[in-house]
Amino acid sequence: MEPLALRDIRLPEDIGWWPPAPAWWLLPLLLILLILVGRYAYRRLTRKTAVKRAQTLLNRMRRQQSDTKQTLTELSALLRRVAIGTEPRAGVAQLHGQAWLEYLDRKLPDAPFSQGVGRCLADSHYRPAPADDADLEALFALCERWLKQRGKLS
Repeated sequence: MEPLALRDIRLPEDIGWWPPAPAWWLLPLLLILLILVGRYAYRRLTRKTAVKRAQTLLNRMRRQQSDTKQTLTELSALLRRVAIGTEPRAGVAQLHGQAWLEYLDRKLPDAPFSQGVGRCLADSHYRPAPADDADLEALFALCERWLKQRGKLS
């Protein structure tokens, strides 16, 4: 009997790197989605924290108000810090005077900063004496309303 001609064992071909498995297609999409959700959550948390801290400071200022000029200066600085903390700095930091008041009015329907009680925030800290028409209680209420509106934007 003649021996059979046996062939050597054939190994399968190496698996190619292209095309990748479906999970590898999903990985970059999930990574991008995770980055976007993280960025949104960070911004929301930062905004909420800034607004909450500002509301605490506003309440403290309301209880400890002494000098009208100093209170107006502190209110203006507080609103500016919140605006810079919740918006891109380049769009807010250089605003002053009427442009600053219009920025504050942007999300409020009745324009209380440029046409109402908030008008004194434009230049009161530069005057030697505070304006006689500065109603601090109404101004505190307006600032509180503005802060609540900033908190809703998150």
